[in-house]
Amino acid sequence: MRTFSPRPSDINRRWLVIDAEGAVLGRMSTEIATLLRGKHKPIWAPHVDVGDHVIVVNASKLAISQKKGTDKLYHRHTGYPGGIKTETLEHLAARDIEKVVRLAVRRMLPKGPLGRQMLTKLKVYAGPNHPHAAQSPAPLDLPAARAR
Repeated sequence: MRTFSPRPSDINRRWLVIDAEGAVLGRMSTEIATLLRGKHKPIWAPHVDVGDHVIVVNASKLAISQKKGTDKLYHRHTGYPGGIKTETLEHLAARDIEKVVRLAVRRMLPKGPLGRQMLTKLKVYAGPNHPHAAQSPAPLDLPAARAR
């Protein structure tokens, strides 16, 4: 039996809208990463990007606990000696909530060129509106990602 490798003609990408209001960040991010990779499709292959486009709206209404907001830290480096910068989730969310969602999903995708290509199909918006109405995206409910 030969290994199946999807051709570009086999790939059918959908556009999906996920409402992040009341969703837990990590639970929602795992579902989004699965959709971006295409692991929910029967033609999935680890070396080919077969995933769907995902639009996340209402990112500013994520359910982030107070303890998580103060304890979770994001690190980055400026490139200069001693230039490590640390920021809490609470501070980063107040500054740029879209970056919080994008970082959470990015760290669940493959590292390298394939993962970066998959991440380009993720669109995150803080409010309820998005400019992708022409693609006629289908709403997707994630009941497992809701806060309990």
